[in-house]
Amino acid sequence: QLQLVESGGGLVQPGGSLRLSCVASGSIVDAYAAIGWFRQAPGKEREGISCLNNVDGTTVYADSVKGRFTISEGNAKNTVYLQMNSLEAEASGVYYCVPVSRAGLLLNRCIAATDSWGQGTQVTVSS
Repeated sequence: QLQLVESGGGLVQPGGSLRLSCVASGSIVDAYAAIGWFRQAPGKEREGISCLNNVDGTTVYADSVKGRFTISEGNAKNTVYLQMNSLEAEASGVYYCVPVSRAGLLLNRCIAATDSWGQGTQVTVSS
């Protein structure tokens, strides 16, 4: 079975940067061809932040992070990163890495393709 584990969160000052990592292990499945980062902020619904189709490089970003966040695949091909720059308080929350719908990416949407969200990694932007 496929397992995705996210890491790299922490406390950062406004304007700072963090890089989150998503490492895959276990069986390779079709869903892994597209991976997305979702954020659960206090008092808000979970939302898609950025998604990547590892096969063709298609990417999707939430409007709130365009130009500041970058999703990419690592050299090992089993890791997906989320580089977060110019962080602000609204970026705080628990970040999850999960398979996403490839069909959704074609429509410029991040749609989770799993019901397993793991524990995520906490990002806190504060002075």
